[in-house]
Amino acid sequence: MTTENDNANEAAMESVLAKETNRILFESGQVVATPGALDAMQTNNCLSLDLLIRHLSGDWGVIPEEDAQVNQQALEQGDRIMSSYPLANGEKVWVITEGDRSYTTFLLPEEY
Repeated sequence: MTTENDNANEAAMESVLAKETNRILFESGQVVATPGALDAMQTNNCLSLDLLIRHLSGDWGVIPEEDAQVNQQALEQGDRIMSSYPLANGEKVWVITEGDRSYTTFLLPEEY
């Protein structure tokens, strides 16, 4: 019998493995970004490509465990996937891939 904790641990291990191997778990589609997200990443010397690789590899950044589980299910079911990455100055950048994998968008939380 598997518990929620076992599932969470398994999802975390998959995320770590994907991150270490840079294994791409899903397609990004067209990658777009809001001006606010681009400005925040530039201000913080953060490369969007680094965040994109993390996102596509299953490193969801800093999100609640429940959201990480939703992302894991979305990989199998083709639903929306969302990551949240803190920047050096405390701002956050969200990366969202649509369920049909047509777009991946970089945006600030207040732009959602």
